[in-house]
Amino acid sequence: MNALPTWLSIAPPDAAVEISAEQVSVAVVTSREGRLTVAAHGAEPLPPGVVVPALATANITDGPAVTSALTLVFDRLSIRPRRVALVIPDRAAKLSLVSFDRIPSRRDDLDQLVRWQVRKSTPFPIDEACVTYNAGSGGPGAGKEYLVSLARRSVIGEYEGVCEATGAQAGIVDVATVSLINMFLGSTAAPEGDWLLVHVRADSTSVAIMRNGDLIFFRNRAESEQESVAALVQQTTMYYQDRLSGGRFTRVLVGGLGRGSGAVDLVRRSIEDRLGVSVEAVNPTAVAQLTDGIDASPEIMDRLGPLVGIWLRGHARGAAA
Repeated sequence: MNALPTWLSIAPPDAAVEISAEQVSVAVVTSREGRLTVAAHGAEPLPPGVVVPALATANITDGPAVTSALTLVFDRLSIRPRRVALVIPDRAAKLSLVSFDRIPSRRDDLDQLVRWQVRKSTPFPIDEACVTYNAGSGGPGAGKEYLVSLARRSVIGEYEGVCEATGAQAGIVDVATVSLINMFLGSTAAPEGDWLLVHVRADSTSVAIMRNGDLIFFRNRAESEQESVAALVQQTTMYYQDRLSGGRFTRVLVGGLGRGSGAVDLVRRSIEDRLGVSVEAVNPTAVAQLTDGIDASPEIMDRLGPLVGIWLRGHARGAAA
């Protein structure tokens, strides 16, 4: 299975870092004889308004405050990583599925074609964007679908700058839900067939449909939108059945903490009622065991999913280089 695209460098990370609107979190993952272990984990809350995820505007309003929080976590864990894999909020980037009837033979021509296609829906000049893409499911004839990840270069620089201020280089940058998907794709725990992932965070909800190793649907909805998560999932399911030749999901998974205590459990029950299917909680311990002293609480499970996913992605890229 192919992992989803990411902004990356060659060297594997020493640690994984996530910067969200609510907190910074860190995980150190080790691999011995093919067995993954979360060796260390920590987090520090952020004051409201310090990180405001957005695609087109500045995200970090107080860089020193975020840097101080990240440094505090590093100090607690007694680590000083030189290279980190960095997870940023879903709303700091845009994921699109684009299709072409014919694919240019030259890579440079394909790059230009992809950028030309996504520029029409980009709310800033395409020259200011970091764009990466992976081939997805193939269409008939010479056609092909691509998953395109786009973010403003200056926005990525804000998050990278926080890491650099602690002495760490962010060689890999990915959004939270993509990293969570990569947790599955980079392990033996990947579901087969068509499966649905719902990722509920405080600032937004993302819904993804995977067909084996290919993302065939993605939508991110801001927290301020009034539509319930269960209604969003039901609409997504109808689209999947009507437009994506879908039948029944082999698995439905829900991750994240949502917006308040018990929010995700409520989401899980409401999806089960609407779809008539069993809904599972995302469980990072199916991929990486926890070292003694790390509690498998719902809050920690929410933090660890994207961190384990981006570590797997960074380690695989580094090993392949």
